Amino acid sequence: MALETAIVIGIGMVVVAALYSSVGHGGGSGYLAVMALFTVAPEVMRPAALVLNIVVASLAAWTFLRRGAFSWRALWPLAVTAVPMAFLGGQLSVPGVVYKPLLAVVLLWSAVYLVSPGARPCDDPTLIPPVGPALGAGAVLGLLSGLTGIGGGIFLSPLLLFARWAPTRQVSGVAAAFILLNSSAGLAGQVSTVVKIPWTSLTVWVPLVLVGGVAGARYGSRTPNTKNIYRLLGVVLAVAAGKMLLTLGG
Repeated sequence: MALETAIVIGIGMVVVAALYSSVGHGGGSGYLAVMALFTVAPEVMRPAALVLNIVVASLAAWTFLRRGAFSWRALWPLAVTAVPMAFLGGQLSVPGVVYKPLLAVVLLWSAVYLVSPGARPCDDPTLIPPVGPALGAGAVLGLLSGLTGIGGGIFLSPLLLFARWAPTRQVSGVAAAFILLNSSAGLAGQVSTVVKIPWTSLTVWVPLVLVGGVAGARYGSRTPNTKNIYRLLGVVLAVAAGKMLLTLGG
């Protein structure tokens, strides 16, 4: 890839990192959308998105953890089944046309609801997910994460909010840690199948997403209005849905 092209793509990724990290996400679906616009090869897109996801999710997880917006009790039953399933999903190759249209519809519906006047954040600090359903949900989300090449946060955050499994601000911290674990497992699964990791391009993209990630995570962890988190998450889900429609065959 030409350096000029990598820089242009990287500029788009800065915006993605800032937006996604504000709600505790790594930006995987956004990076894939940017790369798809520049017709980057699919076998390069997935591992590159996961590497960038790991970088930004690590930063977001640390930022939200320091602000107290995190819950181990909410994370572990989801992560314990998600991580091995993300590794499995990273090894599978399923045509996107099989599952992406349905996922896109679900994400768009979630996005519309989150930005609607009727969506009301819940800040009850006692909310926790029931262990049994969380274990099952984690397995499904982990598999989707590995298949799609993203960290799974775009699926987890709406679930936590709609099921009232965690207070709004905590959702971002839990999602960041979940994405970090899933992205690492998904990348490991892909590496085991001999994928092409574009290290040269990543030397350009990683510093840029760090800049966006710092700005977004600082804002999201400090904003006093949790309704803003709903609005930002709605935009993130809409972008993720658009990415899936752009890459149906991948």
